[in-house]
Amino acid sequence: MAHGRVTNLTRVSENAKGSPLPTKPKLDVTGRPVALRPIDLDGFFHPRAVAVIGASDTPNKPNAAMYRKIKAWAEHHGATVIPVNPNKDSIDGDRCYPSILDVPIDVDLACILVGDAVEVLPEVIDKKARFAVVFAAGFAETGTEGAAKQAALERLIADSDIHVLGPNTNLNAFELFRDDLDGPAIALITQSGHQGRPIFQGQELGIRLSHWAPTGNEADLESADFMGYFAGQPEVGAIACYIEGFKDGRSLMLAADAAARAGVPVTCVKVGRTDEGRSMAKAHTGHLTGSDAVTSAVFRQFGITRVDGLDELLDTAAMFARTKPPAEARTGGVVVYSISGGTGAHMADLCAAAGLHLPQLTAGTQTQLHEWIPPYLRVSNPVDNGGAPSADWRGRKILDVILADPNCDMLICPITGALPSMGNRLAKDIVEASKTTEKPVFVVWGSPVGNEDTYTDILLPGRIPVFRTFANAVGAAKAYFDYHAFRHRYRSPFETPVLRPSPAAAKARAAGIAPDELSSMAVLRAYGIPVPNHVLATRGTRAVAAAEEIGFPVVLKACGAELLHKSDLGLVKVGLTSAKQVRAAFDELVEKAPGADGVIVSELIGDGVECVVGMTHDELFGPVVMVGLGGVFVEVLHDVAFRVPPFDKAEARRMVEELKGLPLLLGARGRPKADVGALVDVIMKVQRLAVDLSADVAELDINPLVVRPKGAVALDALIVPKE
Repeated sequence: MAHGRVTNLTRVSENAKGSPLPTKPKLDVTGRPVALRPIDLDGFFHPRAVAVIGASDTPNKPNAAMYRKIKAWAEHHGATVIPVNPNKDSIDGDRCYPSILDVPIDVDLACILVGDAVEVLPEVIDKKARFAVVFAAGFAETGTEGAAKQAALERLIADSDIHVLGPNTNLNAFELFRDDLDGPAIALITQSGHQGRPIFQGQELGIRLSHWAPTGNEADLESADFMGYFAGQPEVGAIACYIEGFKDGRSLMLAADAAARAGVPVTCVKVGRTDEGRSMAKAHTGHLTGSDAVTSAVFRQFGITRVDGLDELLDTAAMFARTKPPAEARTGGVVVYSISGGTGAHMADLCAAAGLHLPQLTAGTQTQLHEWIPPYLRVSNPVDNGGAPSADWRGRKILDVILADPNCDMLICPITGALPSMGNRLAKDIVEASKTTEKPVFVVWGSPVGNEDTYTDILLPGRIPVFRTFANAVGAAKAYFDYHAFRHRYRSPFETPVLRPSPAAAKARAAGIAPDELSSMAVLRAYGIPVPNHVLATRGTRAVAAAEEIGFPVVLKACGAELLHKSDLGLVKVGLTSAKQVRAAFDELVEKAPGADGVIVSELIGDGVECVVGMTHDELFGPVVMVGLGGVFVEVLHDVAFRVPPFDKAEARRMVEELKGLPLLLGARGRPKADVGALVDVIMKVQRLAVDLSADVAELDINPLVVRPKGAVALDALIVPKE
C-alpha cells in the first residue's frame, strides 16, 4: 500500500480574491462530518508575526520568562515578535504596543498571557489573527463557573475565523527541538504538559522530535486537528499522544483515518480506564472521557496502538519512527539472539506469551551457525552463542546469517549487562548489521546502570530501537506486526460514507419504533434480519389457531412494553406440542401479565450458538455496535466486542474473532460449526439500522440471536426508542 501523505483533508472553494473559503462540511446520515475540518496549522507552527499580549521584562515575573521563551522560539522560526502591554513602552529593547490593534503589521499568532482571555480575545479577533493561545487556567476544568467562562470563550471563537489553542495550556508548543538528530521524527500531542516531558527528553537518547501540541481544555483546537496535521508532515514518522479525554469521537476517527492512510503510526496513552481515572481526567480537562471499552475498540478499528506507561509511549513511538514496514509476504517471525541460554529462554517466553511467532531457522542456517557456535548450543531459535563468539569476528557473521534467513522478519537481541569485552563488540556488530537489512533489529540493554559506554556511545547513536526492559521490547514488537498487518488490510470507511437512509428506515418507522418485542421484531424484519414466524394473539382461540398455522412445536411469550427479561419472570413457554398445551400456556401468561398487549406465538428454532448483537449510543462516538456470545459469556464474563460505524464486513468479522468464546462458533468439542458469515451479515445490518435510525433508537438488543450451522435467527429483540 502506498505511503503518501494526506494534506488536503476537505475541499475548499475560493472567493473573488482567491482566498480559500471552507465549504459546508459533508455530513453522513447521522449528521456527523465525513472529513476533518480544513485548518492549515502551518500558520501556527511557522508564523510570520507573533504578538505576545501581557509580555513583560520585570525581573522574577512569570510573564517575563514566558515572553522570552516565546520570543526565542519565534525568532528560531524566522518570525517577528511584538510585545503588547499597555503599561510598557518597550520590553527587552523591543517597542511595546498598548493593544494588539495598535500593532502595525498583520499577526498570525497571538499569545495571550493575561488572565482574562475572554476580555482580550475580541481585540485579537478584530486584528484578524489566524491563531491564538490562551494559557490561563480557571475554565471548564474548575467546575460550573469555569465552564460558563469557557462557553463564553467558545462563542467568541465560533463567531470568528480565529483558531485557539487552550485554555489551560502551557509553553510546550514553543519548545526548541534539537536539530542535530536525523531520521523520521515523533510529533507529540498531550493534554498534560508534564506527562509529555519524558517524551521530550527522549532527545537525550537521540530520538528526534519535531512538534509538540499541548491541547489543554480544547475550547477549539483539539488533539484530532493536530493528529491530522502531523500525519501530513513529511518529517513525521510517528505520532505519540497522552490523552485524558477526546473532544469529539468522530473527529478522532477522521484523524486516525488520515494517519492510517498516510502510513503514520499513532501510539497513545489514554487515561480513564477506571472510575478513578475518569474522575481525575474530567477534573483536569473538563472532558467527558466516554466508554473506555468503546475507545479501545475505536483504537483497534483505526490502528492506534494503546500503551499504558510513558516509557512504553516513548519506546513504541521511537520504534515506529526508526523502522520500515515489513515486506508484504512476511509472516511476522521473530528470532531471539543472545549470549546466554537463560536470557534467550526468558525473552522467548515473553514473546510467545504476547502472541508473537518464533519460527525455527532453516536447516541450512542452523548448519552455518554451528560453524561458529559450539554444537551443544541451541541455534534453532532462540539462538545461543555461548558468549565467546560475540567478542571476535564470528559475531558479525552470526548476525548476517540470522538476518538472511527467510523465516526471520525481526531480530531481538537482549543484552543483560554484558561485560565490556563482549558487549562492546556485540553492540557494534548489531548496529552495523542493522544498516544492511530492512528487517527491524531490536536491542534490549538490561543493565540497571544505563551509563555504560556500550549503551551511551554505541547503541543510542546507532539509530536502532533500543529498550531498557524485555517487556517494552516485546510490546513494541507486537505493536510493529499488529500495526503493519492493520495497515496492509486497511481501507478507509470514509471513502464511501452513508449519506442517506436506506429504504428499510422508512419501513421500520412505518412499522412503529416501540419498546416491545413485536415492534422490535418488525424493525429487524424491515432490515432483513431473520426472525421466527410469529403472531400476536389476544385470545386463546387465536393463539391455538396461530400455533396450528405455524406448526408445532411453538413458543409462547407475553408481549408488552413493560415486560423486560421475560424469561426471568416466567413469561416464556417453550416447546409446546399441542393445542391443549398452547391454550393452557396462553391462560397462564395472561394471568401472570394482565397488562400485556397479548401473547406472541412463535415457531421453535432449532439448536445453535446463542449470541447477542446490539447497538447503543456513546456520548463521544454516537451509535456503537456490539456482538457477544450469549449466556454466561455476556452476563458474567462480559465477552463482547464493539465497533463504531462506519466499518466494513471484514471489520465485522474481526469483531467476532475478538471474542474469547469464538471456539464455540468454530465447532469446539465436536459441536457443529456455526455460520459465522450469517452472524457477520446480522452485524452489518444492525450497523445500517444504527446509523439510519440514530435519531430514533437509543438502544437495540437482539438476545438471543441463534447462529445455526446455516443462517442466524433473532429469537428475541428489544428496541429502546429515544425520548
